[in-house]
Amino acid sequence: MGQQCQICGKKPALGNQVTHRGKAKYLGGVGTKITGISRRKFKPNLQRVRVTLPEGGNRTVRVCTQCIRSGVVTKRIRSKPFSLPKTVAQH
Repeated sequence: MGQQCQICGKKPALGNQVTHRGKAKYLGGVGTKITGISRRKFKPNLQRVRVTLPEGGNRTVRVCTQCIRSGVVTKRIRSKPFSLPKTVAQH
C-alpha cells in the first residue's frame, strides 16, 4: 500500500516547486521573478497508531494526522498499570 492512509486513502500528490528571486515591491524592490519550476511530491503526514477496533481488538495502522485529529480513529484504550482488578474478594 506504500504511503497511503489506511482510513481515508490519502496518498502523495504531485505539484510544482516554484523558485523565486528578487525583493518584493512592498519592501522597496522591483518585484519577485520566477526563476525555475520543477516537479515535487506532497506527501501525507502518516503516523503509526495503535487503534482499538469496533469488534474489540487492537491493531497498528498507518493513519494521516487529519484522521487522528478529526476523531475518525480511536486510539487504543490502555488499562491502568499496577492496579488490581475489582473482582478480587477482600476478607
